[in-house]
Amino acid sequence: MQKFTRLTAIAAPLPMVNVDTDMIIPKQFLKTIERTGLGKYLFYDMRFMPGDGAERPEFVLNRPQFRQAKILIAGDNFGCGSSREHAPWALLDFGIRCVIAPGFADIFHGNCFKNGVLPITLPQAEMDDLLRQADGRDMTVDLEAESVIAPDGRKIPFTIDAFRRDCLLKGLDDIGLTLQHTAAIDAFEARQREQQPWLWQKQ
Repeated sequence: MQKFTRLTAIAAPLPMVNVDTDMIIPKQFLKTIERTGLGKYLFYDMRFMPGDGAERPEFVLNRPQFRQAKILIAGDNFGCGSSREHAPWALLDFGIRCVIAPGFADIFHGNCFKNGVLPITLPQAEMDDLLRQADGRDMTVDLEAESVIAPDGRKIPFTIDAFRRDCLLKGLDDIGLTLQHTAAIDAFEARQREQQPWLWQKQ
């Protein structure tokens, strides 16, 4: 998993409440178990017209100043609905590394951390100020300092669970965490091969 330490990038405003996972990545694109290639389907029904698939020019990520956005300023209860892990996969593949919202659905929130996307929860008053400034200028998200630096230079503090923060800073997903204990795993297997050799015999 890619590390997340400090990100300076364009922030795109999407102040819709209750954006569910089917809006983030519609169900017809869930046939793959690959984490790559899903970015082109992100917010598919909002980004593209039915039928010919032409871009909807009014959608924020289709506007020229937001096409390279890596931060999303979202509405409350972002990521509600079904628990599909494809939702953070699609965000990450598109290039979104951080979502800032007043609140997140619990399962989506956890899936973000496991896939290298940083979800930040801020009070609505702070969200309103960030949305006002999300006009194509860069914002900075500093995970080490736990602060968002708005385009006007104001620092907005946030709090992240210490364990999840550490995993993001080090780029550790569940597999990476397990591999930190490789020496202990190898030692256990060596003892088991000696003490219970029948478990290692091929059938």
